[in-house]
Amino acid sequence: MKTNTLKIAIIDNDEALDPIYRLYFNDEATYELHGVYKSVHELLSNFGRCTPDVILCEAQLNGISGIDGLDYFYKKNEDLKVLMMSQKNDFKLIKEAFRKGANGFLIKPLTKERLFSALDALGQHGVALELDVAKKIISSFQTKGYDSFSRKENEIIELFTQGFTYKMIADKLCVSASAVNFHIQNIYVKLNVNSKSEALKKLKEMEIRQLNAA
Repeated sequence: MKTNTLKIAIIDNDEALDPIYRLYFNDEATYELHGVYKSVHELLSNFGRCTPDVILCEAQLNGISGIDGLDYFYKKNEDLKVLMMSQKNDFKLIKEAFRKGANGFLIKPLTKERLFSALDALGQHGVALELDVAKKIISSFQTKGYDSFSRKENEIIELFTQGFTYKMIADKLCVSASAVNFHIQNIYVKLNVNSKSEALKKLKEMEIRQLNAA
C-alpha cells in the first residue's frame, strides 16, 4: 500500500450496495476502502481504530441523518472531507448539506467512474460538484418566477419590481405600453391588490416566502 493512499469510508444503509462499493475499490491504488457502514453511529464507533480521509455519506439515513452527521464528523477530525449523496436532486437538501460543511454532493446511483471522478475532483479542488447538482444550484439563483403567473407576467414583474415604468418595460420587452398595462392589470387581479404600492408589497412577501422555502 502506498503511503499517500487515501482512506475512504462509506455510509449507506442500502445493504445491496455493500458488495458493489467493495468491488469498486478492488485493485485501486489511489484510494483504500476504510469500510462500508450502515449508520453514522457505526462509523463513529470505529474512528479510534483508523480514521478515514474522506467520508461518502447518504444524506437521508435513519437515526442521525448524513447531513446531521457532518457536525459529528468534523468534531472528530476537522480536516476530513465529506461527500454527501442522495437519490434526490433536491436543492433544499443540497443547500442544507453545503450549509453544514459538505465538500460535495453526488446523485445516486453512482457508477465507479463517477465516484472516482468525484474523489479526484475533491483532491484537486477541495470540492466535488456534478453537472446536474451545479445546474440545480445555478437555477435557484437565476430569474425568480412565480407559478401563479405566466411567463410574460413574470418578465414584467421582474422589471416592475426593479422600478421600471410602463414605457420602460414596453421598450425592454418590445411590446406596446397598452400590452404592459393589460398584463399589469392581470397581475393586480391575481395578487388581489388595487395599487402599485400594494402590488410591490405583496410581491416582496411572495419573494421572501419563496426564498425561505428554497
